[in-house]
Amino acid sequence: MAQVLEFRLPDLGEGLTEAEIVRWLVEVGDVVAVDQPVVEVETAKAMVDVPCPYAGVVTARFGEEGSELPVGSPLITVAVGAPASDPDAQSEGSGNVLVGYGTSQAPARRRRVRREQQVPVPVNGRSAPPEVVEGPVPVISPLVRRLARENGLDLRELTGSGPEGLILRADVEYALRAAASQGLPAPAPAPAPVQAPAGAPRTPAASPASTPAETRVPLKGVRGAVADKLSRSRSEIPDATCWVDADATELMRARAAMNATGGPKISLLALLARICTAALARFPELNSTVDTAAREIVRLDAVHLGFAAQTERGLVVPVVKDAHARDAESLSADFARLTEAARTGTLTPAELTGGTFTLNNYGVFGVDGSTPIINHPEAAMLGVGRIIPKPWVHEGELAVRQVVQLSLTFDHRVCDGGTAGGFLRYVADCVEQPAVLLRTL
Repeated sequence: MAQVLEFRLPDLGEGLTEAEIVRWLVEVGDVVAVDQPVVEVETAKAMVDVPCPYAGVVTARFGEEGSELPVGSPLITVAVGAPASDPDAQSEGSGNVLVGYGTSQAPARRRRVRREQQVPVPVNGRSAPPEVVEGPVPVISPLVRRLARENGLDLRELTGSGPEGLILRADVEYALRAAASQGLPAPAPAPAPVQAPAGAPRTPAASPASTPAETRVPLKGVRGAVADKLSRSRSEIPDATCWVDADATELMRARAAMNATGGPKISLLALLARICTAALARFPELNSTVDTAAREIVRLDAVHLGFAAQTERGLVVPVVKDAHARDAESLSADFARLTEAARTGTLTPAELTGGTFTLNNYGVFGVDGSTPIINHPEAAMLGVGRIIPKPWVHEGELAVRQVVQLSLTFDHRVCDGGTAGGFLRYVADCVEQPAVLLRTL
């Protein structure tokens, strides 16, 4: 006789207390194996798959896609004790409920029981258009659902281009463009009726013209975590910013020469990171944090370099650990790997925490300068604008050079303007004359 076991949302680490259900990977009636991912959730740190520690048949799911669940709340129930005809099923639990820790066994093939089907309904002996049976629509993320909802688009009318019919953001955008090209604006979603309390006097509904249009976006997930961290940074850190223009022509030539020799390509971000670590070795005050309770400045030996990455889910800051001990080739590889993980939402909590200094390349947005907010609890952030041709006095003559604006936002508690200016001037000197770096290699 099968035993029904309840699997609760596990502790995902890093002090996380809740997660948003992005996509269910199993349905009621599916056969699951030990450590098979059953749901994709989004935390304030990353998008992760949650594996089930039991093998059996899914008997219930708790929570709709787009809803939030606190850690420890029921996630699914599994009937353990598979029939003999299913040799891949197991009755023991692995106990490995934390994301990223599973057994070495391959997951068994699972039986899918579609809750959403298109059933032809005969009318007068003829086939009628298919009737959609109510059930969950496979959508890649809540962002896609919101995009469709805000534009009045019924997701059940779309055919997803992702695996197993998963509806992607590109599918929604294509449908909206198609409607616009035909001059058929997407229908606006109907507002939900508001029920008045029993016995309350009825009041006439306000006319649409008198109701101001607004869109409310919940501050949760990555966006909520970023909002909390930026607010804390602004309230706790007395920051200041200094900036300088630099001639990056020689740095661009040096990079081109490196990449012309063959082998893995060296990214500009990696060269800037190497310059940052060299500058922090000279000005260690900026690789620190402030212990407000003890009223102490804590200087850190290792440089764990964060870099700002903009994604569809919001701003994230992946961290390259021990950047001070890495060469440009190794840094390039890690930047590429972490950027791809940020784009796909697969960064782990460990890859998003522990930074000691942040490099912000906002030049990719086509802007020259910025005064960014420090990534709490760090003490400084280097900003890099776009590199563009500008008139510049070079060797006593006016010439067109590749110019970049560099800015340093720093915690004024850890150092004064002289230290901050010295750090930024050294960075600018290395950008203008990369050979300066040879002294610290």
